[in-house]
Amino acid sequence: MIKILFISLGCDKNLVDTEMMLGMLVQKGYAVTDDENEADAAVVNTCCFINDAKQESINTLLELAELRKNGNIKALVAAGCLAQRYREEIQTEIPEVDAIVGTTAIDAITDAIGEALSGTAKNHIEDINRKPVYDKQRIVTTGGHFAYLKIAEGCDKHCSYCIIPKVRGNYRSIPMENLLEQARSLAAFGVKELILVAQETTLYGMDLYGKKSLPELLRRLCEIEGLYWIRILYCYPEEITDELIDTITNEDKICKYLDIPIQHASDRILKRMGRRTTSKELVKIITKLRTAIPDICLRTTLITGFPDETEEDHEALMSFVDEMEFDRLGVFLYSPEENTPAASFENQIAEEVKQERQADLMELQQEIAFENAQKMTGKSLMVMVEGKVPDENAYVARSYKDAPNVDGFVFIQTARELMTGDFVHVKITGAHEYDLIGVIEDEFTK
Repeated sequence: MIKILFISLGCDKNLVDTEMMLGMLVQKGYAVTDDENEADAAVVNTCCFINDAKQESINTLLELAELRKNGNIKALVAAGCLAQRYREEIQTEIPEVDAIVGTTAIDAITDAIGEALSGTAKNHIEDINRKPVYDKQRIVTTGGHFAYLKIAEGCDKHCSYCIIPKVRGNYRSIPMENLLEQARSLAAFGVKELILVAQETTLYGMDLYGKKSLPELLRRLCEIEGLYWIRILYCYPEEITDELIDTITNEDKICKYLDIPIQHASDRILKRMGRRTTSKELVKIITKLRTAIPDICLRTTLITGFPDETEEDHEALMSFVDEMEFDRLGVFLYSPEENTPAASFENQIAEEVKQERQADLMELQQEIAFENAQKMTGKSLMVMVEGKVPDENAYVARSYKDAPNVDGFVFIQTARELMTGDFVHVKITGAHEYDLIGVIEDEFTK
């Protein structure tokens, strides 16, 4: 049996593509391995969102190219965003890459592998605005207790710093019935937490149904037996509607958690970024969310060091973060991407200045996060178990406030035997930096 080494890089949306490609390969009789020494062929699903991601993808391809050159593997395929964007450069600079599979051609993965192994390799590139590939069986790689549901492909926003529309195309929603079918299948497989992702989830359905249909999709997902948590990521603030807020409020299965990437808070920089909100509008939507859903957990991401960002702009952002007290926050250094308007802007910021500003923001956020964590002491939370701490009577878990891979954990001290995916009620007894510590509620004694 031919064995494939498959490496997935980048975001959770890319991971969904990987899981679909793995499903196609397994259905065609291929086996999957994580051991490069026993692999016959390798696939890298690449990312190019920022420089660090780009470099990781290139380094991974170069490492596997050595195996291909030495005959350890017989075929090497590059897929995903970097492959789509730099396909000619990859095959010129890394000739060991046999074939490219573009972002909208993932259904060609089995052909690409077969052709590469038989010496007839060719690239598989489709129109980036092609209908998304979604009707394929997936191999869930997240452990089985949670999974991502990609509800749309591409983006229409065209922020001045972002390359995604050029490699992923315009915004295309996946039909609701198909998403519900996928969700039912995932729930039957044992998935308890479903995490909705897209380049922008809040615009779901506009292209198919002529209206923002995320609230309706959420309500129908909540009807699926076996799903306990439904989490929403990548909500653009200007697209959050009262209907969406009401749906989150009224549906028990929906985590009281929203990821709202605001990127900045200086009106001048927001305008240069091509964002659709002002600082005042951001305050308004955040205030509205917290008023309607008092226990909501808000995550955001920022970009620091955008071209011509002054010290005053940075201080405005610092003040905004201090005032808003986000529960979760990440900060990216601005990365100039070829063929984006911002890459040609004057007054590019020096890397050391970007790093200093990132450190400022993260230090401030750390103080906010620590204070918020301390305030949780004595409170009760339902958490999902992620696994056992080796050699200790303790488990790692997540609350509704914690999305996988980006947020913190709740550490449960207990001698009871728990399984990954179990839900338990925990009394919080303390905090350690970004993480909470607790005990199972019925074991708690004052």
